Amino acid sequence: MENLISRIAMCVERGKINKNSPYPKDMLGEDGVEELVQQALAMGIPAGKILEEGLMRGMSVIGKKFSKNEVFVPDVLMSARAMNIAMPYLKSAFETGETKHKGVFIIGTVQGDLHDIGKNLVRMMMEGVGWKVIDLGVDTPPEKFLQAVKENPGAVVGMSALLTTTMINMGRAVKVLKDENPNIIIVVGGAPLTQDFCDKIGADKYCPDPQACIEYLDEKLNLSRN
Repeated sequence: MENLISRIAMCVERGKINKNSPYPKDMLGEDGVEELVQQALAMGIPAGKILEEGLMRGMSVIGKKFSKNEVFVPDVLMSARAMNIAMPYLKSAFETGETKHKGVFIIGTVQGDLHDIGKNLVRMMMEGVGWKVIDLGVDTPPEKFLQAVKENPGAVVGMSALLTTTMINMGRAVKVLKDENPNIIIVVGGAPLTQDFCDKIGADKYCPDPQACIEYLDEKLNLSRN
């Protein structure tokens, strides 16, 4: 049983979606996440265990490698696809309450900015480690962030800006949210940002990559898993 769970984690890490997937080449013709998850369920392994010790562990490994520049964006995207193909099989785990989300994470690229690659990467990584993610898309005005927070009390907010000209809009969005709820946790990211800028606008943490965001929230909210 443990070997099967470990194989699922390894396939997520490597981006091995299913038996027919041509990637990675050295695993051609081998069972992937889709087959292994079905086998695990047939053996009676709880969906929560498959999710946490298999899928999420694999995503955690790829996230740490990405933060160290040991893998690149396409590798992370393949891992996310491998994990996502398993989720319909495990849907009952969330519906029955067997497995709970870490929390709600609201994310959006700030007003005036149409870049979404970085935001999408964070979204996939956060989903991969157990967060329920609400993606507000790009060009997100402060009022849209605020409405999402009102609809999801206790949520964490992530904001992205890829242009120096839109960084000012991030500051405005942070102010709107903090004025309404001073205790809300806001993490920010994007190529032109720094921790100094984060401090200046009153956000809680600058995260240079998805793994930094995951680790910060795990520590801040005491969510670390053994």
